[in-house]
Amino acid sequence: MQTLHESSTATIKPSIQSDAVRAGHESPFGFGLIRRNGAVAPFDPTKIKVALTKAFLAVEGSSAAASRRVHDIVAGLTTTIVAELARRAEGGRVVHIEDVQDQVELALMRAEHHKVARAYVLYREERARERVRARNEAATVPAAPVLHLKAEDGTLVPLDGARLAAVIAEACAGLDGVSPEAVLAETRRNLYDGISRDELALAPILAARTLIETEPGYAKASARLLLDKLRREVLSRLAGRPREATQAEMAMHYPDVFRDYLRVGIDAELLDPELARFDLDRIAAALKPERDLQFDYLGLQTLYDRYFLHVGGQRIELPQAFFMRIAMGLALREVDREARAIEFYDLISSFDFMCSTPTLFNAGTTRPQLSSCFLTTVPDDLDGIFKSIKDNALLAKYSGGLGNDWTRVRGLGAHIKGTNGDSQGVVPFLKVANDTAVAVNQGGKRKGAVCAYLETWHVDIEAFLDLRKNTGDERRRTHDMNTAHWVPDLFMQRVAEDGPWTLFSPDETPDLHDLYGPAFKAAYERYEARAQAGGMNVWREVRAVDLWRRMLTMLFETGHPWITFKDPCNLRSPQGHAGVIHSSNLCTEITLNTSDGEVAVCNLGSVNLAAHVSPSGLDHDRLARTVRTAMRMLDNVIDINFYTIPEARRSNLRHRPVGLGLMGYQDALHTLRLPIASEAAIAFADESMEALAFHAIAASVDLAAERGRYPSFEGSLWSRGILPIDSVEILAEARGGLELDRSQRLDWDGLRARVVETGMRNSNVMAIAPTATISNICGVTQSIEPEFQNLYAKSNMSGDFTLVNGALVRDLKARGLWDEVMVSDLKYFDGSLGQIDRVPDDLKALYATAFEIDAAWLVEAAARRQKWIDQAQSLNLYLASPSGKTLDALYRLAWRRGLKTTYYLRTRAASAVEKSTLKGTDGKLNAVAVTPLAAAGAEPILLPERAAPLACSLDDPTCEACQ
Repeated sequence: MQTLHESSTATIKPSIQSDAVRAGHESPFGFGLIRRNGAVAPFDPTKIKVALTKAFLAVEGSSAAASRRVHDIVAGLTTTIVAELARRAEGGRVVHIEDVQDQVELALMRAEHHKVARAYVLYREERARERVRARNEAATVPAAPVLHLKAEDGTLVPLDGARLAAVIAEACAGLDGVSPEAVLAETRRNLYDGISRDELALAPILAARTLIETEPGYAKASARLLLDKLRREVLSRLAGRPREATQAEMAMHYPDVFRDYLRVGIDAELLDPELARFDLDRIAAALKPERDLQFDYLGLQTLYDRYFLHVGGQRIELPQAFFMRIAMGLALREVDREARAIEFYDLISSFDFMCSTPTLFNAGTTRPQLSSCFLTTVPDDLDGIFKSIKDNALLAKYSGGLGNDWTRVRGLGAHIKGTNGDSQGVVPFLKVANDTAVAVNQGGKRKGAVCAYLETWHVDIEAFLDLRKNTGDERRRTHDMNTAHWVPDLFMQRVAEDGPWTLFSPDETPDLHDLYGPAFKAAYERYEARAQAGGMNVWREVRAVDLWRRMLTMLFETGHPWITFKDPCNLRSPQGHAGVIHSSNLCTEITLNTSDGEVAVCNLGSVNLAAHVSPSGLDHDRLARTVRTAMRMLDNVIDINFYTIPEARRSNLRHRPVGLGLMGYQDALHTLRLPIASEAAIAFADESMEALAFHAIAASVDLAAERGRYPSFEGSLWSRGILPIDSVEILAEARGGLELDRSQRLDWDGLRARVVETGMRNSNVMAIAPTATISNICGVTQSIEPEFQNLYAKSNMSGDFTLVNGALVRDLKARGLWDEVMVSDLKYFDGSLGQIDRVPDDLKALYATAFEIDAAWLVEAAARRQKWIDQAQSLNLYLASPSGKTLDALYRLAWRRGLKTTYYLRTRAASAVEKSTLKGTDGKLNAVAVTPLAAAGAEPILLPERAAPLACSLDDPTCEACQ
């Protein structure tokens, strides 16, 4: 093999030599590369790294563990090879490609990577003959052995290989980069003589799944192969005998199958018999079988495992039947219910909008509990406490997420008049509530979920902080319950002033629970003075900053309690005339009044923002159509709903709140080519939420004109012409100012006049929920979340799924960068592009992941949304390298910007933090330039010197409780 020394650089033609000099100047390494055709190019060591990585992966596999080892070895070898080439090029300013490859071989042999060196040699030799060999191999594929399928009666019948190939080809049709031959080959490797029908159905699904990480299109192919399995299961059950149909054949069968499905579901007492009284010819004709093809594997598998109705464990619903069942269930009380059902079906089956999980579970069934969230306030007596725990069980039974306000329960040491004893405080009762949530698991569909709220002045607040710790008395721990602070503005002001903070037992300060704003401040200061004068039995004074530090430290250590703000929720509430908001819900986006007589209920659904955006911007007309129909569906939920306790029914019918949210925000930014950590993205958050708010309020006005105002409308902010954008000023006045952009774009004056004149159908109309499950169904990013990782494995109750950012793959393909080495790099760097040298900076910024951006960007975007929202938003915050200083600044920023609530604090898992300190990374996790958080505290908060747990990690199925 010829080396550079043998190639006689002295005889290089002058033109080539001048090209070499230019290439040397262009290369940061000072020398150029002579290719085999004589062309000269700048030397690029990345290509050495790619070639070495391919050789190692060929020998050692592509697992995450192997990838980590390979990257470290390859980095060292590349450094050695480049140094040797630079030495050889000195004076000549060029090296030949053959010399480069010789040095790669030598470096591998000297490092005793003999198997890899051999693989690399073979790689060189085979490159020239690759296409010829592929053609020869295709022509000489041996005939596959004759295999048999074991039928249900145990007999063996010949396996229909032609049908298997046809199903795979149909599943891969029209998908860019997806090879039916690759799926078929992988499937055949897993077949055996005597395979069962179920195993045969599963084999191509598993085969396609293994290819998702290399090509996102295989996620759709896997879903379509799962559809074939589902069709066989459904057709077998509905027809009473085994039947199979391809997707093309199914288009003819769908209407008949739909009628059979309704009959079987009603006979099994799963479906409401009223569904059979629709004009089924009209309904069945509206089904769109082709929409079965739009699922990704995660979405369809989730529906298959947890949503589709089944009889005796056998599914009876196909996807379009499922969506039509929901639409019919929501149209039961419409005048032209067929027309409305078809309208509703078109919206959800297109993925433009999706109902929340309880609605998907239960619409059209005999127990239509369709609402998502329930908020309660727990009284300070034994009967009331245990009634509240019973109510939790009844509400959770049919998939409701719960938020309990425990602030009224007296604290540890408070006097109990009835027994003349001392109270054990709130913690023992929280333990019972925790165990109830575990026991009632929503029929096995998902875990029961509850969040306990406590105001920051409660004397048990410090014990409340410890509830999620893994140490201490287990009788005072609630490992399965979420917890949250309900923080008054006065506490945040005392923190800023480094002032004292007094803790009270609520039996001695009963009015604090219902007060907020200036009224709370006045009453609280009176109680402080009384305590100092010896007029209170149970109280304790602490330094506000010290308590704040403990709150942030426990948030870091355990992920709880979350931090939510009482005053913005109440001061901006449209329903302040009708009661007080005492807590939020399970996911911190609902802010509704609660009392002993009313359990707040919210009915959720989310617009798929990604479906309403093109590269030219937001499609306002399409968004208006979507919101108009979605609001009608949500309003219908209130009247159709199956209420498990009377307090929930009373509240829902009186106030009629709904929570229209959004999902696919990060996908929309990708379409618009806007990095999430940018001023342009913040402006889009503002613009898109303003449009959503405008159309949602307008739709509620239209419903009021048609159906009447909600009963408690008079006296509300709406009735006084104060819209959410106007209520910002109420908060600003109470605080003496508010640091928030107030810009507007749409005709709010005109809408405001319509609201006052016509009224609203719903007391509340907006809330951005997490959408953990329904976004999976629609194949878009969750809610307002940044991209978690560009390549990662997600786990939920349906199993483990490989997720790849399809938009990123398209961009990398367009630039010739998508290959097995890039896949390996993404695995090694936890789905991040930041430290992959060959990826351009614009793509690194556009596809920056959650832990690569400064969380302040998320707060700023949320603040711009919050000014339009009458409720709140589930806002997760991400910190790659958390410290007391950054936590302090981040949560003070959230309060200063007027946010009502925050949700989880997510930090890197210990293993990821350790990887960040490997040689070559220098601990630099943030690869994208972002605006740093300004320090807001005078004194640092010291966090424990250990890696933070990934609190409620994104692949935790219990995170799917809200939607």
